[in-house]
Amino acid sequence: MSLAASIRRAPLLSGAVLAVWMGWGWTGAGEARAESFLDPAGPIASAQVTHLKIILILMAIVVIPVFAATPWLIRRYRYGRSKGEYRPDWSFATVFEILAWGVPILVVLMLAVYLWQRTHTLDPYNPVAGKAGKPLVVDVVAYDWKWLFLYPEEGVASVGELAFPASRPLELHLTSDTVMQSFMIPRLGSQIYAMKGMQTKLHLAADGPGTFEGRNTQFNGEGFYTQNFKASAMNDEVFARWVKAAKARGLPLDDKARAALEEKSNKVELARALDQPTEQPILFSTAPSGMFDEIAGLKETQQ
Repeated sequence: MSLAASIRRAPLLSGAVLAVWMGWGWTGAGEARAESFLDPAGPIASAQVTHLKIILILMAIVVIPVFAATPWLIRRYRYGRSKGEYRPDWSFATVFEILAWGVPILVVLMLAVYLWQRTHTLDPYNPVAGKAGKPLVVDVVAYDWKWLFLYPEEGVASVGELAFPASRPLELHLTSDTVMQSFMIPRLGSQIYAMKGMQTKLHLAADGPGTFEGRNTQFNGEGFYTQNFKASAMNDEVFARWVKAAKARGLPLDDKARAALEEKSNKVELARALDQPTEQPILFSTAPSGMFDEIAGLKETQQ
């Protein structure tokens, strides 16, 4: 294929590449979409998908003309072109200057206003808008390489599973008993850090019953890749049975259990240390009331 033919086809190729790129950003990409906010299962993730679409559209206003015009300009003003008006004194084009400066300025202004509004709307410390019901409070403690979920109202705890009724929003209080870690349930949306000696908050909700993957997205050592958990949105009756089972069959969260939690181990290794089945979440029949506050440093702060 000649160089001239290649240049003539460049706009079509650029358009095809942009269409593929926009299609991927709009709908997700194959398996990567399975556990992603691009496949939302809650109002926060849904709002984030809408947010991404609007950002892509606004950015495309600037990006697409650049990609489309570049090959056209190369072909039109190529060296050796015999046709064309010769204007050696040309220095300014009003329409071009308005488009070149005005459109990007408008896009930046729209992005600034929109991002400011959405950032405050999706603040993880704010309750989930439009979700009825009293929030279920869960205290989350990050360890190496596992997550402990304390249910202060129900008086139980778990490792490996965050269970909650789908009819109620979640109010998560997070801290770490080790290095900084990053808590995320992609299909429910949002991510927030958990840090030693302090508390952060995250509000989430599910559209209905389902099981979702949760993980730590902050590298924290050799067991980082194993630090995931199951987020289970349940019917009210199923959640009540889960709490009842934890109280009946769970381990006491005593000094022995706490010592095992503080060891560098993943969920499977913790289960073995506590003589529990490795393929199931670890349930505790008690949730010490001051444990989270002690780890988060809240008692010292209150004093």
